Amino acid sequence: MFQPSVSIQETSPGYLTASLDRQRTRPFAVPNPNLWLDGLQRRWRRERRRRKVGRAYDMALEIARVLPVNTRLLDVGCGSGYIAHHLSAILRADVIGLDLDQGTEAAIDYRQFDGKHFPVPDRSVDAVLLCYVLHHAQDLGLLMNELRRVLRSRGQAIIYEDIPSVWWDRLVCWIHNLKWRKRTGSCTFRRETEWRTLFNNAGFEVVTERQLSRLRNIAHPVCRRFYLLKLHPAA
Repeated sequence: MFQPSVSIQETSPGYLTASLDRQRTRPFAVPNPNLWLDGLQRRWRRERRRRKVGRAYDMALEIARVLPVNTRLLDVGCGSGYIAHHLSAILRADVIGLDLDQGTEAAIDYRQFDGKHFPVPDRSVDAVLLCYVLHHAQDLGLLMNELRRVLRSRGQAIIYEDIPSVWWDRLVCWIHNLKWRKRTGSCTFRRETEWRTLFNNAGFEVVTERQLSRLRNIAHPVCRRFYLLKLHPAA
């Protein structure tokens, strides 16, 4: 026999009136502004992390073009560690990350750096990566000596640097110095010819050099330059 899905009581006028009365007397739920703000902050942190990981991946692809697979690489000033993490996967490389902090976000072989001596043995790496690091060095001569010490024969150095070419670049570099000088000391920015002379005097040959777009990072629109160096055999 057919069984109705709604009882007669539920369709009666008295039942419907009582149901509407209960709905009218039910308190209105006011959204919690703290929960809304917390959700917005989580989404913003997620978006920033995605952008950070994405930019690191783009740079890792660019760096991987000039390095052979199975390279033993030292990333000095590795920051979040995402570039090192991506390179280890792209090149099947053995990558060590160094920085001043106690740890890093990405899961890499990380070692804390005292700002002077690289905590790796002599002649132990094939390449060293310095992404916007050299302008932070307080003793550039000591850092270049460390670079020569850890590189194997004909080892490579991949360097990215901010270049104060015009007044706008100098303004951006000045703001960058204000941000970092309390943590790493005053920054020293050099023009491309000054870097080239410094690298040659330190025993390196400039294999490749090219200017990069200011718009690579909208939040830091400065002239940039990429250098690929090779250690002279006699160095």
